[in-house]
Amino acid sequence: MDSESVEAPATGDAKEPAWRQRAVSRSLNAARSRAEQRVQRFLDAAFELIDEKGTTDFTIQEVIDRSKQSLRGFYQYFHGKDELLLALFEDSMLESAIDLREAVAEETEPLARLRACAIRLHEWCEPADSTRKRGAHNRRPISEFSVQLAVAHPERVKAAIEPVSRLLLELVGEAATAKTISVADTRQAAALVQQIVMYSWFGNRLISDPKMRLTAEQTWEFCLRGLGA
Repeated sequence: MDSESVEAPATGDAKEPAWRQRAVSRSLNAARSRAEQRVQRFLDAAFELIDEKGTTDFTIQEVIDRSKQSLRGFYQYFHGKDELLLALFEDSMLESAIDLREAVAEETEPLARLRACAIRLHEWCEPADSTRKRGAHNRRPISEFSVQLAVAHPERVKAAIEPVSRLLLELVGEAATAKTISVADTRQAAALVQQIVMYSWFGNRLISDPKMRLTAEQTWEFCLRGLGA
């Protein structure tokens, strides 16, 4: 090859030094870690207030005082109280999805796996009975407020519930393939199970006699018959 045909590399295209990349990466990682810690302090403070009050009826100022952070810091991460409650709902759904996967993993038969998911999901959404309460915090007020959140922020709520929706679709599909249930449309069947189980608590609030309220087992039995088992 002729030496004159070899072009010298352009200095402007030189790769950034490795030490600079490492320094910038460490700086960004440190900033991200600090931000995550601040956000978590706001979430922990809000959950503590919910545990104490048994309701989502708290103020932003109470969250700020409890977290020992500033109002300016709060609005760096949240647009307002609804945004904070959405974060609590998303956190709750993530925790419940992990717990649901663990409950399902304990079963081997497709129908038993679907039942385990439905029962455990009911326990998450209707934790009125303290013996069935799951998770590190009182999630009942979040479940109740999720109806309002779904009206105001449907896409965010849908995204938060997606892991649970995906799991139910998998389980309904497994049971249909094993022929332990008979459904024409697995996606529709999974959606119906999810709606019936997740929002049975709403109907229970309208029943004054505790003995007449639907339990997790009764809700599952209704779904089971609807699935043509």
